[in-house]
Amino acid sequence: MAEFIDDEILEMAVAREVDSNRFYLALAERSENRRLRKVFKKLAAEELEHKAIIELEIMKTGRVVKEDKSPAGFHDQKPDYAPTVIDMSYKDVLLMGMQKEEASIRLYVDMAEMTSDAHSKEILIALAQEEAGHKLRFQTVLDYLSKGA
Repeated sequence: MAEFIDDEILEMAVAREVDSNRFYLALAERSENRRLRKVFKKLAAEELEHKAIIELEIMKTGRVVKEDKSPAGFHDQKPDYAPTVIDMSYKDVLLMGMQKEEASIRLYVDMAEMTSDAHSKEILIALAQEEAGHKLRFQTVLDYLSKGA
């Protein structure tokens, strides 16, 4: 497992949340289904909430949150991996959301194992739990839709 400085681990977590936010915003913009757009926008907002949590925890430890050094307009760019048009069923979107949240859970747990700082470890485990809650929410809706189908 790669060695990282604790600050780098939390900065990677912030970058992960920013990337997820951009991904969900891109999906919202490209979705032709109003209901799916709403789901993607909510997910994007939740990712920014996670980013704020991480940044707040960084500041609580006396560390300075690094300013975004991205070029102007960087956050307005759409990720290349987001499809041009969303032609997915609501169930497929829920499955995709579950997969994305599962990847985040694994990432945060792995990062928690890499850090030696107890406070950073707590933050990362709490974020993994948040993502697990999101995954459960997707699963609950999917189960509900499956019973009605």
